[in-house]
Amino acid sequence: MKIAVLPGDGIGTEIVAEAVKVLQAIDLTFEMETALVGGAAYDAHGHPLPESTLKLAMQSDAVLFGAVGDWKYDTLDRPLRPEQAILGLRKNMGLFANFRPAICYEQLVGASSLKPELIAGLDIMIVRELTSGVYFGEPRGIEDLGNGQRRGVNTQVYETYEIERIARVAGDLAMKRGKRLASSEKRNVMESGLLWNEEVTKIITTEFPELQLEHVLA
Repeated sequence: MKIAVLPGDGIGTEIVAEAVKVLQAIDLTFEMETALVGGAAYDAHGHPLPESTLKLAMQSDAVLFGAVGDWKYDTLDRPLRPEQAILGLRKNMGLFANFRPAICYEQLVGASSLKPELIAGLDIMIVRELTSGVYFGEPRGIEDLGNGQRRGVNTQVYETYEIERIARVAGDLAMKRGKRLASSEKRNVMESGLLWNEEVTKIITTEFPELQLEHVLA
């Protein structure tokens, strides 16, 4: 198995260095190749996601990614900021589904600011869509309207297939857990939210009839 090691910036370099030690300690053989990404890549190559880094990621079986970003890059044009490396990897590699677990272990119940009866036993998996929506929708940008006025525009766009594929990932995962699924959108004020609601309902009710589906306003 080949792993692309992309430490990135700041704490990312520290975290990935320790993760590599763990990979080297287990009884498996990995081929690991390191490349620059984020601000470090911009400093060296003038772009947060150089072609060589993207090529390595695409040719690898897995990517070990640290973190990117630093205040000193905040004045760069948006396409050159370190964070664009994350969006570029997501888009080019088709990484449309992000798993975000929220678990509260018994030993940590007392450390939460929430009441014990609310936090005890918490085990939620959030499935987040990553390659569509407002991050990638067009048109976008800032325009000068004159008379000292400017306008910032971001467009929220989803197509049917993008909603269907994330719904299937969430449905598959929910079937292996408690067979309960909550879908979150803004159908009350956004047409994209209404489309999301309708398409998720169609996929879950037809392909995962055993699931208990709930719709929640974001």
